[in-house]
Amino acid sequence: MPDASAAYLSEALRALHAYKKLAEGALAQISDEEFFRKPDAESLSCALLVKHIAGNLRSRFTDFLTSDGEKPDRHREQEFEDASGATRAGQMRSWEENWTLLFRSLEGLRPEDLERTVTIRGEAYSVLKALNVASLHYAYHIGQVAYLAKHLRGPQWKSLSVPKPGQEKYKP
Repeated sequence: MPDASAAYLSEALRALHAYKKLAEGALAQISDEEFFRKPDAESLSCALLVKHIAGNLRSRFTDFLTSDGEKPDRHREQEFEDASGATRAGQMRSWEENWTLLFRSLEGLRPEDLERTVTIRGEAYSVLKALNVASLHYAYHIGQVAYLAKHLRGPQWKSLSVPKPGQEKYKP
């Protein structure tokens, strides 16, 4: 049986790549206008969800093993505010850069690193717990992106998983 820690790291990478692909499949189906559209004043747009995920990725995975995962230059509350002049291309560049940062950080981990301690907002986490928390956080928000994109596309939506009978599966 393979080492459980090595298997965990491999599965974490696989799952995070799948979450990213799911979000990008959903985002590819919406227009630039829909990317920034909120269902109502209290809701988030896909743009704000992308901005928040990118900000969290940057904060958590810059110097992952050696600095607090909540960087002093992160302004989390601004991730939920529309920014004047924001563009889809700019937000997607940040998205890509910060997912790359996450994947490089994870690819550099060794199985024994799962037992190391990292801090997030001054609180100690095992690396394993920090990865679980991050993975669940991204899955939650990516589910929101997919749901919102499906809502925006309506009957034009192409399923990103097993489609309902009579629907066509999305092909990137």
